Amino acid sequence: MLDNKRYVAHLDLDTFFVSVERLKNSELEGRPLIVGGMSDRAVVSACSYETRRFGVHSAMPMKLALRLCPHAIVLRGDMDSYSYYSRLVTDVVRDTVPLMEKASVDEFYVDLTGVDRFFGCSKFMVELKNKIKKESGLPISYALASNKLISKVATDDAKPDGMREIAHGLEKSYLAPLRIQRMPGIGEKTSTLLQQMGVRTIKLLSEIPVPMMQNLLGKNGVELSRKANGIDPSPIIPYSEQKSIGSEETFMQDTIDMVFLQSELIRMTEKLTFQLRKQQRLTGCVTVKLRYANFDTVSKQMVIPYTASDAVLLKKTKELFLKLYEKRILVRLIGVRFSHLVQGSQQINLFEDTEEAVRLYQAMDAMRARYGEEAVKRAISLPKGELKKRVGS
Repeated sequence: MLDNKRYVAHLDLDTFFVSVERLKNSELEGRPLIVGGMSDRAVVSACSYETRRFGVHSAMPMKLALRLCPHAIVLRGDMDSYSYYSRLVTDVVRDTVPLMEKASVDEFYVDLTGVDRFFGCSKFMVELKNKIKKESGLPISYALASNKLISKVATDDAKPDGMREIAHGLEKSYLAPLRIQRMPGIGEKTSTLLQQMGVRTIKLLSEIPVPMMQNLLGKNGVELSRKANGIDPSPIIPYSEQKSIGSEETFMQDTIDMVFLQSELIRMTEKLTFQLRKQQRLTGCVTVKLRYANFDTVSKQMVIPYTASDAVLLKKTKELFLKLYEKRILVRLIGVRFSHLVQGSQQINLFEDTEEAVRLYQAMDAMRARYGEEAVKRAISLPKGELKKRVGS
């Protein structure tokens, strides 16, 4: 008789940015750390467990964080270092497990189904954890369960630098006493709605009839009902650095107009960065392509720290363009491509932007989501004559 049990583990690098900073400077070990911008108008990107005890959390205004924990050490974020260690750990996991999904720069799912018959999943995960620690020097927590949902939730119980296993058949009983806020997919609005109904634990959530959940929250309600009962059939999505998004434009007339070429570059880059943030992805590689009037095609790429920031990506695409472009040669086509994509919700450069800048970018994305990708754009990316027309209207 075949055993159809799945074995899925979720791994999460503990306080990733903080851990990297402590790896670079051991004197920071055990001290309250905040990673983010240096001004009090900036926001918190990451914080250590020592600061969390005072109520500090990520995305909090730096000014408030320092009021809650005035003795905290503030460090400017270093995405070069974080991206380096993310890639290092990715390579270790990918070279060790049969199937891996990179959920973000510091999170991974691995499918160990079948490993239980030959090696033992528990033993395998202990050895993988030790291997990651040895190769990278970073602490990592994991949980092993029957599906992605349970392993993800249980990893929080394993932190810091720990491990947890939820046996098959115990999924529902494990979730039952937990607060509904622990359930992935329940945001602030849904949480408030459910609590107004008196639903505060996942056990109570699991007992609500599916038709009622559907009436209340639509398709998401049906999904939450299934998850509350510990059911999650979602597969591991194999990790591949080849995933990419791109945009190309072939001009009606070949041109050497630098203002026009750069405006097209900016327009395409803005469009792609919005798509990244909409899909909650980050890119780790930028490519710019040019095709000249004689059909010679050249391209240049740059591996960069993971980001979805307009400011960062506009700068990188411009750098690549200036390295590629040969003056006085007519250009027929220009293209931009982002690859090495990973899941992540870093919408802006949290190490540089102020709270006001964060709100501005979020407002611009909200307008694009509602009115279309062309609703908000930089003036320089507008076609000739369009800026004058818009200003005059």
